[in-house]
Amino acid sequence: MAAFLSSVIAGSALLSAVTAQNFDGGASSDEGFSWVQPKNTTILGEYGHSPAVYPSPNITGVGGWEAALEKAKAWVAQLTLEEKADMVTGQAGPCVGNIVAIPRLNFSGLCLHDGPLAIRVADYTSVFSAGVSAGATWDRAIMYERGVAMAEEFKAKGAHVILGPVAGPLGRSGYAGRNWEGFSSDPYLSGVAMEETINGHQDTGVQATAKHWIGNEQEVQRNPTYDRNITTVKTSNAISSNLDDRTMHELYMWPFANAARAKAASFMCSYQRINGSYGCQNSASQNGLLKTELGFQGYIMSDWGATHSGVASIEAGLDMNMPGGLGTYGMNFGIPSFFGGNITIGVNNGSITRLDDMVIRIMTPYFWLNQDKDYPSVDESSADLNTFSPRSSWTRNYTFTGTKSRDVRGNHAELIRRHGAAGSVLLKNEHKALPLKAPKNIAVFGNDAGDPVTGLLNQADYEFGTLAAGGGSGTGQFSYLFTPLRAIQDRAIQDKAVVQHWLNNTYITTVKDWNNVWLPTVPDVCIVLLKTWAAEGADRKHLSVDYDGDKVVKSVARDCNNTVVVTHSPGINTLDWADHPNVTAILAAHFPGQESGHSLVDVLYGEVNPSGHLPYTIAMNGSDYNAPPTTAINTTGFDDWQSYFDEKLEIDYRYFDAHNITVRYEFGFGLSYTTFNASEIEASPLESNISALPADLPIEQGGNPALWEALYNVTISVSNTGDVAGAAVPQLYVGLPSSAPKGTPIRQLRGFEKVHLEAGETKSVGFELMRRDLSYWDVVRQQWVIPEGEFTFWVGFSSRDLVAEKKVTVVS
Repeated sequence: MAAFLSSVIAGSALLSAVTAQNFDGGASSDEGFSWVQPKNTTILGEYGHSPAVYPSPNITGVGGWEAALEKAKAWVAQLTLEEKADMVTGQAGPCVGNIVAIPRLNFSGLCLHDGPLAIRVADYTSVFSAGVSAGATWDRAIMYERGVAMAEEFKAKGAHVILGPVAGPLGRSGYAGRNWEGFSSDPYLSGVAMEETINGHQDTGVQATAKHWIGNEQEVQRNPTYDRNITTVKTSNAISSNLDDRTMHELYMWPFANAARAKAASFMCSYQRINGSYGCQNSASQNGLLKTELGFQGYIMSDWGATHSGVASIEAGLDMNMPGGLGTYGMNFGIPSFFGGNITIGVNNGSITRLDDMVIRIMTPYFWLNQDKDYPSVDESSADLNTFSPRSSWTRNYTFTGTKSRDVRGNHAELIRRHGAAGSVLLKNEHKALPLKAPKNIAVFGNDAGDPVTGLLNQADYEFGTLAAGGGSGTGQFSYLFTPLRAIQDRAIQDKAVVQHWLNNTYITTVKDWNNVWLPTVPDVCIVLLKTWAAEGADRKHLSVDYDGDKVVKSVARDCNNTVVVTHSPGINTLDWADHPNVTAILAAHFPGQESGHSLVDVLYGEVNPSGHLPYTIAMNGSDYNAPPTTAINTTGFDDWQSYFDEKLEIDYRYFDAHNITVRYEFGFGLSYTTFNASEIEASPLESNISALPADLPIEQGGNPALWEALYNVTISVSNTGDVAGAAVPQLYVGLPSSAPKGTPIRQLRGFEKVHLEAGETKSVGFELMRRDLSYWDVVRQQWVIPEGEFTFWVGFSSRDLVAEKKVTVVS
């Protein structure tokens, strides 16, 4: 490939030596200049090959951005070439990402801030529940409400762009270090959460960034490795996610289509390669899938340091280079800015022709969200806390106005408390151990119960202290953290109870007989708090809990016949002690945010009836999962880091169902303090003649609008058959006819609702099935196709608790 590039460069009068050096030959297989995708051909190779798709489409403003587009065009027409280069190139500054101001046009710049659960580089802000917790609520209203509340804080701190939400990683592997930033391993559930969150952010006036586009399913070798002596010279390319066209569409693109439909202002391209080509210079994924097929109208920004070329990335669809090669990140890793001054050279010699479109794409959502009108200024506190690009690294002057260290938290603590409880999943509740009934003698165990002893920044693993969020760029700056131990103690005071606690896991695992330790008698309840760390930059080494947590449970449960276990975790824990007779209850509390202890006590004592459901499957053993990360290679070739998505559509419950594998707790599972039933399922078409192929309509944001048209309505009666009020989550699964291609999953989630019911109450619940929900991706026709034959609709309370079934025949 490098030889081919050399011939292209040598033969092109449009490329100077400066722009030529910005190409990255490597394993990229998508560089080219005039290839146009023929109709009815696959846009992705089967494996390891990414065909070229050029040119990058210009923004049209379709779908409600037309007026904003005209404003953006008029504004960009006033810019000098150097100002346009600034608009597409990040600079060191007070925010995690910065586009500098243009004072003569009253443009104060753009402030981009992490992240998906909090505004990380700021003070006096809230830390919300993580994406996995929001996904576990299965509650559209909470997803939207959380999106609004987060955006209120970002906006009040002067951030124009939220670097979230996350649909990549989707959760191909339970070991992936950043799964907790996203919502679910199911594309439908993740897609709903993406759409609701983005709507919440942007209804508040803040730009959302859907990330990480696409195939970003592990942390190990996500970036290339460099020569230690010459940091700009690669010794090994980043891992390549190699996946076929159908898998791309039906799994990994699915939630991003929801994001495009929600008019996300921006997408962030990912670190790793996609079928051999780096994500941020992959023309098939950016020009082809995102900007053409999904009709995305906003701008694509690079992940931080994910740009490995100049002209090649620009022609492939990249619009903004972050962080621009400057600041601590660039200095530490020797990463130059492929944009910046190279942009002006490239435009002047004719090798860059789409600069105006890049800037217009950046400014259109800015005007669409009215960010040009009375938008709050950047809070200077970010500059003081930003170790990413400290003031000493700045090359431009920043002027700060407005109050420093603004308290933007409002009444969000109450909301975070509710959300944390709603995202907790009750997995076991023998003998009605929960809710607690004012126990007088309580024992608390585990290093997850108390205060962190190394501060609240939560940027690194720590042994002692409760865990309410993961680490890396997706974490938050806690202004306080309400711990489980404190919340239990506060509640115990009301009941005049005794609370004993042991927080050292090493000590707990060595106790031979707890009857000689606890006072005065065996506790009424033993609450064990366990945690599992996960963070950006590394994948999990195992799926059990950390710090000998399994041994902690077994030590306590040996002598306490009412042991309640609580996990704070980024996702899957295999829980090999789940069937222990003395473990009476298990609660997966995920990462609930700053009100962690309050959220937990609300559930333990029944102030909140648990209604969370698993957004992933818990298998019997870690080895039962079929798609572990690629963590080692046996060769030393430049391109040898390869990850083949050979499982295709069979991830999570799709895999376990296809092979009839017993699991510990299935996808969608979750208990309540009451019981529910569903019956009287009905299915009726909303169109008399349903065609196999969608109408060939003009592409809008989200793709062909025909794919979003409702074709079937399924209804079910849901009843609360218990004696307390609660919230049920009826789930609709669809099985396609046998005429669908080989590899089609047995059933797939295609609808859900959170339904609040009083004791004895019954409600009718409806699910609208859109064309996309009933289709598969045909790699030959390059279309979503409804197969002919008998569909099966199941409704139940998990992927394996299916209580009602309806078969319908579609003749197309």
